[in-house]
Amino acid sequence: MLSTLLPALALAVTLPGLPLHDCRLAPPTAPTTVAARCGTLEVPEDYARPTGKRLRLAVAVIPALDRNAHATPLFLISGGPGQGARDSFAPLLPTFQRLNRQRDLVLLDQRGTGDSNALTCKEVATDAAALEHTPSATEMAALTQSCLAALSGDPRFYTTSVAVRDLDLVRAALGYSRVNLYGISYGTRVAQHYARRYPAHTRAVIIDGVVPPGLALGPDLAFAAQRAIDTVFSRCEADRACAATYPQLRQQFRALVIALRAGPRPVTLLHPVSGKLVTQALTIDGLGNAVRFLSYNPVSISLLPFLLQEAAAGRPAPLLAQALSLTDTIGGSLAIGMHNAVACTEDLPFMDASAIDHAALANTYLGAQPLEALINSCRVWPRGILDADLRQPLRSNIPFLLLSGGADPVTPPAYAERALRGLSDARHVIVAGNGHGQWNVPCAPRVMAAFLDAGTTRGLDITCLQNAQRAQPFFLNANGPAP
Repeated sequence: MLSTLLPALALAVTLPGLPLHDCRLAPPTAPTTVAARCGTLEVPEDYARPTGKRLRLAVAVIPALDRNAHATPLFLISGGPGQGARDSFAPLLPTFQRLNRQRDLVLLDQRGTGDSNALTCKEVATDAAALEHTPSATEMAALTQSCLAALSGDPRFYTTSVAVRDLDLVRAALGYSRVNLYGISYGTRVAQHYARRYPAHTRAVIIDGVVPPGLALGPDLAFAAQRAIDTVFSRCEADRACAATYPQLRQQFRALVIALRAGPRPVTLLHPVSGKLVTQALTIDGLGNAVRFLSYNPVSISLLPFLLQEAAAGRPAPLLAQALSLTDTIGGSLAIGMHNAVACTEDLPFMDASAIDHAALANTYLGAQPLEALINSCRVWPRGILDADLRQPLRSNIPFLLLSGGADPVTPPAYAERALRGLSDARHVIVAGNGHGQWNVPCAPRVMAAFLDAGTTRGLDITCLQNAQRAQPFFLNANGPAP
């Protein structure tokens, strides 16, 4: 583990403008901590009113393992929107160890997340309670109003356009003249806009699970998720053992969706987090959350046929346990207020309501509910600061490495292809069979390190990523795949 490779970090170092002290990053769901150097940078909430309310941005630096190295640092930008970088990346830092040999890794909790004045909303939580009941439009409006009233900041100033300004101030305060960026999911939007706004300070960019600048997230979510689960079904049908074990999986899943849309199923089970015996309802939203998040990575994808057939056969406890575990983990890490600040400013206003195919949405397992929930929230939510060019195609000669999973249920490879068009020094790599986020592919850190070392995609050897087949054997029963 990285924490054992950085034993003391007792460095008497104060970087220019942002004093740092020894600390340990302790993400809530990880069993280990990571040694780092931490500090805070004070910035205005509203840059137009510099003497008004101030925010303290939480920063962590993992110093380069080679103390004599002077390579440009790598800033890690998290997704969501609404996840704090320090908590979300801390469990992944061993994966970035190769990149950390020569480079400092910098984690900034984006304003509104983590320890940077998180805009949390208990009223609109995504925890297990949300599985019990889908709020109506009126209820969602009331919940959103309650959330707004309880926020610790003005959400108009928690958008991407403001966040990139924070990021550049942190860069300057730490004394870096230029930086490299790694952004995942929503973090790819931040990374691209930073490169647009501060090209002189941007050396190279890796974007993983790409959101192109002009795309409004929301309308395509259900379709991307459906394509991902259809890929799982097709793989199972083409696999002799899986097809024999689950001969009607596609039809069973569709029947389960129809049944849960008619009403929830009460289930008694041991709660996967508390270990207590509980009675919980499996709803259509709970099913959707579980299937979508289980589609994110190959290991959990391998469980899906078994879990879905069990649920279709009247034994939904294993699937519900997964849903509860996922929503407990993900819901606890997401600042809904910051999420809405971004979505209601940068996405929903640019959706073409007349182009939404409601009949086609109804044929997806997620249906229209996630989109309707966002629409109902954003009817109440104030729109924030939006740079005029944030949604314009990015045209840049900054080197970009774009990574996509062939089975990504959120940001399919077609999104990266859109972002690629205006980039003159760029490569797009698709990892067949992988889901959301390519950092977990064994050779990905080596390719990323080679890209950052070279500072260009020209001549970059991406063979190992192109050949990486991340699909895992399907579980044929509770014990696992066939031997």
